[in-house]
Amino acid sequence: MGMSAWKRAGVSLTAVAVVAGVAGCQDGDESGSGKKKAAEAPKSQVQTQGEITEVIQAAYRKTSEAKSAKVRMTMSMPVGAGGGGEGTVELTGVQGWDPAVMDVTMKGSALSAGDPDAPSQVRMVLVDNAMYMDMGAKQAAEMDGKRWMKLDFQAAAEIAGSEAMKKQMTGSLENMNQDPAQQLALLLDSPNLKHIGPEKVDGAPAQHYKGTLTFEEMVDANKSLEVLSEKERKELVANVKKAGVKGYDTELWVNEDNFPVKMVIGIKTPQGTVDMTAHYSDYGAKATVQAPPAKDTFDLFTMLKELESAGADGGTGPGSGS
Repeated sequence: MGMSAWKRAGVSLTAVAVVAGVAGCQDGDESGSGKKKAAEAPKSQVQTQGEITEVIQAAYRKTSEAKSAKVRMTMSMPVGAGGGGEGTVELTGVQGWDPAVMDVTMKGSALSAGDPDAPSQVRMVLVDNAMYMDMGAKQAAEMDGKRWMKLDFQAAAEIAGSEAMKKQMTGSLENMNQDPAQQLALLLDSPNLKHIGPEKVDGAPAQHYKGTLTFEEMVDANKSLEVLSEKERKELVANVKKAGVKGYDTELWVNEDNFPVKMVIGIKTPQGTVDMTAHYSDYGAKATVQAPPAKDTFDLFTMLKELESAGADGGTGPGSGS
């Protein structure tokens, strides 16, 4: 039934969620009300640490108020980082926050590498704490016409059986779709945050900033992780260290209106660096996102339970054919 295509799509989705989720956010009430504009820095002058803080806080505030934006994102993964070969993933669409919603189309070599049955692109919809993935007509024909795969983050956490994992996965769902300024806000506590200077992004003037974080610094700064107990936090840190994640490099470009228009995040892993580049535009554009019809949707975890039961009984189960 081309299950490898679905597995590969799930791996790509997980990679996207990790890139966005680990960035985290800080509480909006602490963002301040800085009035500094990114474009106010003279072209020949590098901003002071205080000016940098004012700019990022102002961008955080404006982006939080906008609640939505169009996004164009590219992610490249080294061999093994996404559970497979080297490849790229491209995402285009709209995202919203408070509440978290997303409607994007994903395509790229990492989606179909090594699987001739994999769809050339996958539409992903995030709404009501669940991700839906359109697996295409070919795969739908083998699933009684159900082309949408539902991935319930709460159900995934329940299956994981770990209270820490449950809290982190449901928290990461919120972090995953936070606005770009929130993704950088935790860097405000880092002395490594620097102003590089003026540059153009998509033909428009912007100011370029760069910072780095170790995983420990991210955990200390990420307010969303406060839901975890000390034991659970240690478990999270231990698991990430075991996976070999070393740290994060973040670059941000803020335009004259104090909106983040470009972000580059690099996650260092034993296999190499996972690079994500995102362009943002049309802040405040209405993000109308709806879940697909129930008749066109199958739940991934329900299907896996049925397959497991069918295997135990020696039967075929739904979609168990080759």
